[in-house]
Amino acid sequence: MNLRDLCHQYNIRFKKRLGQNLLLDDNINRILVDAAALTAEDYVVEVGAGLGALTARICKQAGRMLAVEIDNAFMPCLEDQFGDVDNVVLFRGDILNHSLPKLVEEFIPGGATYKMIANLPYYITTPILFHFLESPLHFDRIVVMMQEEVGQRMAAPVGAPNYGILSVVPRCYAKVDIVHFVPRTCFAPRPNVDSCIVRLRCHDKPPYPDIDTPFLISVIRAAFSSRRKTLRNCLTRTGHFGAPREAVLEAFEASGIDAGRRAQSLSLDEFAVLAREIRRRM
Repeated sequence: MNLRDLCHQYNIRFKKRLGQNLLLDDNINRILVDAAALTAEDYVVEVGAGLGALTARICKQAGRMLAVEIDNAFMPCLEDQFGDVDNVVLFRGDILNHSLPKLVEEFIPGGATYKMIANLPYYITTPILFHFLESPLHFDRIVVMMQEEVGQRMAAPVGAPNYGILSVVPRCYAKVDIVHFVPRTCFAPRPNVDSCIVRLRCHDKPPYPDIDTPFLISVIRAAFSSRRKTLRNCLTRTGHFGAPREAVLEAFEASGIDAGRRAQSLSLDEFAVLAREIRRRM
């Protein structure tokens, strides 16, 4: 049965407030799953199971999976398809309201490797992404379909016009690349923007083990607090960053980074050097 027939059978109406759209091209689901490089050793969390088209592909390759869906209207359709499938656990709820380690421990414990795959609503992509990146439970790979503009920002190179916090901070946790571009014509109702599939291959350990990651991120956020201002102004005057002014100025000198540069000209490695020197002086 095709997806439109499933919508009719279960009387499902897509909700604009939840950013719901029907993906018409199942080949896109194949690309999502292929990008996750699943094996029988992998346990997967899928966010936004919807009608189960992506779920059906994941469960054929993963060892076990937890399919999370916030909308109760989809649950009868999911239960009829996967209620008796041994390696699929269904869960209705908002993923942001749940601790990932606790959720996984309750429903799919004991996985050798955990991965996340999702076709996310545009309005909540970033909060969900960071919910997984910042989780104490390590996810080896995260593959997400998102708004193309957001994906382009995440993958932007240093100095690009769209290079910013969303380009730098995810790289504290993972290598980021765009796998595939998805035109708006692949969805119904048709959204006003195109999409893309972003792959995050998460680091096994912090890339800068001598720097506390939250502190590094606080430096990055402060540096980007005003794109028109220099690093000196952003890091010594912003209310978002607590280092003494003298410590910051001395850190610029010690790191060899010009305080007159702007945040969008710094790579993650340079932010790490600067953060290390600031921390030493606090």
